[in-house]
Amino acid sequence: MSAEPQALFSVRALTTADLPEVLAIERAAYDYPWSEGVFRDCMRVGYRCLAAVDMAGNVLGYGLLSVTVDEAHVLNVCVGPLYRRRGVATLLLEHMARLARGERAATILLEVRPSNTGALALYRRLGFERVGVRKRYYPAAHGREDALLLARPL
Repeated sequence: MSAEPQALFSVRALTTADLPEVLAIERAAYDYPWSEGVFRDCMRVGYRCLAAVDMAGNVLGYGLLSVTVDEAHVLNVCVGPLYRRRGVATLLLEHMARLARGERAATILLEVRPSNTGALALYRRLGFERVGVRKRYYPAAHGREDALLLARPL
């Protein structure tokens, strides 16, 4: 793709009207997807809920961010299967980092499955480093899977 992602995609606030597209992406991406209620609760409590959209307004991906005192936490970031490896996740994560910096957060952190090698490579490329492990954090086919806790200074 020759054009810069910023020229093809933009980030805006997620709305309840976006939820059908978000849920379709979520269900395509995860064996244990979030429910519509979880997304609605995140919007209701004021988390930064973002949509990456194309020029026609189609939701390509989304990100949810919580900012408290001096720390930001990426709760979820996901891109639809057809739009992966095109800069959408990077655009979302960098937008979340700018929001967090604007709210005086010093660090941004997230959890990731050790088995999600694509996401791990992206996060490392963006400067995230492993700072811990959350034991048995994620549901898995045969029990639970640990989460790697990654952080990046802002």
